[in-house]
Amino acid sequence: MGSERKFLQENMRRVLLKEYLVEQTKRAGFGGVTITRTPMGTRVTLVCERPGVIIGRRGEYVRSLTETIAKDFHLDNPQIEVQEEKKPNLNAQLMAEKLAVALERGWHFRRAGHSTVRRIMESGARGCQVILSGKLTGERHRTERFKSGTIKYCGTAAIYQMKKGFAQARLKPGVIGVVVWIMPPDAKMPDEVTVAGKSSTVSAPVSIPEVPPSSPLTKDAAASPPGEAPQ
Repeated sequence: MGSERKFLQENMRRVLLKEYLVEQTKRAGFGGVTITRTPMGTRVTLVCERPGVIIGRRGEYVRSLTETIAKDFHLDNPQIEVQEEKKPNLNAQLMAEKLAVALERGWHFRRAGHSTVRRIMESGARGCQVILSGKLTGERHRTERFKSGTIKYCGTAAIYQMKKGFAQARLKPGVIGVVVWIMPPDAKMPDEVTVAGKSSTVSAPVSIPEVPPSSPLTKDAAASPPGEAPQ
């Protein structure tokens, strides 16, 4: 039971750390976080659209963020690494955050959903899906889906190829959940097989020489009765 409790506590700590980093790096365009244990400590890799906002002037903000993480979340020697997202329109978490901000600014949910799908597909994605859940138009909860291209819901392709992001839009009627699924352009499906080194050989047609009409063979064949071979 001790190992199970330790496993649950570690995962709870990671979830709380991710929620904290989402709030602290919202202005920089949060695109995801990866937490890795190393022999030297804990490496926290942040992916964002504007890394300069997280680093701050002369690295002051990232140092204060590192001290807060080590103190509040009890991580062993945390080291924060900031990476810039080269293709923000193909980052599911970043697009979910942008969609949530658009809804909070007063965009209609249909306009915001279709606009997000169009931006993702124009960037080269193989498929995407946007799910909005909450009080969209009235007092009743409802769910709206906007999708385009190829989407996988189960199997190996859904686990390893689909990128998923989640955000929340806090409005006066209530909270709207925003889920974005993206299949990147380089995603490879299990049924797509490429045969390497295949060489095709084409056999040349065999030419049969024609027998001239005046040859002895044709005369013997014409003189012999049907069903018998010429002598």
